[in-house]
Amino acid sequence: MVDVLTLGAFTALYVVVLFLLTFLAYRRTRKGEDFLLAGRKVHPAIIGLSYGSTFISTSAIVGFGGVAAQLGMGIIWLTVLCIGVGVLIAFIVYGKRTRRIGQKLGAVTLPDLLAKRYGSNFLQYGTSIIILASMPLYSSAVLIGGSRFIETTLGIPYDTALLGFALITAFYVVFGGLLAVMYTDAFQGGIMVFGMIAILVITYVALGGITVAHQDLTNLSSLVPSGLASGGMTGWTSMPDFGSPIWFTLITTIVMGVGIGVLAQPQLVVRYMTAKDDRSLNRAIPIGGLFILLSTGVAFTVGALTNVYFFKNNGVIATSMVQGNIDQIIPLYINSSMPDIVIVLFMMTLLAAAMSTLSALFHSMGSAAGHDLWTHLGCSRLLPSIIRREKQAICSLKANRIGTAIMILVSVGVAYIMPGSIIARATVMFMGLCAAAFLPLFTLAIFSEKPSVLAAKASLVVGAATWFIWTAFVHIKESSVLGISKALFNADAVLGAPWTVVDPLVIALPISVVALLVGMYWDRRRSSRTA
Repeated sequence: MVDVLTLGAFTALYVVVLFLLTFLAYRRTRKGEDFLLAGRKVHPAIIGLSYGSTFISTSAIVGFGGVAAQLGMGIIWLTVLCIGVGVLIAFIVYGKRTRRIGQKLGAVTLPDLLAKRYGSNFLQYGTSIIILASMPLYSSAVLIGGSRFIETTLGIPYDTALLGFALITAFYVVFGGLLAVMYTDAFQGGIMVFGMIAILVITYVALGGITVAHQDLTNLSSLVPSGLASGGMTGWTSMPDFGSPIWFTLITTIVMGVGIGVLAQPQLVVRYMTAKDDRSLNRAIPIGGLFILLSTGVAFTVGALTNVYFFKNNGVIATSMVQGNIDQIIPLYINSSMPDIVIVLFMMTLLAAAMSTLSALFHSMGSAAGHDLWTHLGCSRLLPSIIRREKQAICSLKANRIGTAIMILVSVGVAYIMPGSIIARATVMFMGLCAAAFLPLFTLAIFSEKPSVLAAKASLVVGAATWFIWTAFVHIKESSVLGISKALFNADAVLGAPWTVVDPLVIALPISVVALLVGMYWDRRRSSRTA
């Protein structure tokens, strides 16, 4: 147990800074667009840190760190993809065009951007509903990661940790809007960088240095559990056998699911539209890239090396120490191996990681509920066009705050019922659905001069439907839990190997692209007939 006085002092200082930043943002948030886009003039450093800390959460540090402890360092390929796709391609290829088009159209959310670009209310409502239905899965996973560490470190009940954690985050999101989210993200991002570097250095020192630590990890290959070995795992410093179930899980679910899904995440797309100009986005790239390298690279490396630590000190590998619940590996390792001051620092790091992502998710869900649904379906109808624009802005601001508060309650409720070892899986499920449902039509919207609304509708519906069908009836990790396939066909999955370990993203995204292309062809053919 850490020193209570030290912990209390650090935590109090942390919360005071959050409240001060929230107050500063609250004073600058006067209308719906301020709440949603922070005035479109955020500093590049804040954009880069906010983007990185929003992208990287407890799901990366705790959830995927646990996956690294279980499956090994092959997960480092996710760091490569996150930087190459999630930062370079995201900012240079997608970010700049999204900012320009969003500013030109006056769009403030991803559903709003798609609706105005295609001239379709269906796309605004459809994308909003998918966000509201799926994002609580991801936000609850982040809540669980932070709460589990608080539970382990402070020795308090999980339910208490979860509720207190959610309430603090809810405060600054509801009152300060996106500006508070980005201010606190930048502050929390700095804590994360410092904390992760400290943990990496201490880990290598404790294990005898870089070369010795990695060689010892390689030497543990004979201890790979039989279930993983039969699935293709060869060790913690080597890739699984090509085409094996473990290889499919690592590459298609974890690496591709997150690495590609990042391009169409609503909470990250909004970050592009907060920039004043393209130069601001260019300046944000190295900050975001370095942040992701330090955070994910450290989490995955330390996660795998926990096997060396636990074997040397307890005679067993990491998964055996937690009876198979990989979400507990990183918290247990930190609390077992680090001095009190580092445990406190890591708790701040973990809180920062969780809160930065949670705040962005809460904000995105709130804007989908408040702006994209209520403001368009309810508020705009209650306020006639003759009423001044200021009153409409006030209505939008209130709707966004109320919508955010409601979705926070939903996320907390989902977190209470989630099973163990769910953090990483919930993350890749959400990101995979985003890619399948949103990425093709989002790409068309920002790169086509006259994007086809028929193609966009087809891609959205087909992509989301295919992802759900594959999740419910084929991908064994989810289909066996959901029980829909079992109830209808008396089998956990309707297809056999290797399809049961192929992630829904790999199937749904290409089919979504095909639906988009078919829709474009049909639209052009229909237009040529009427010309």
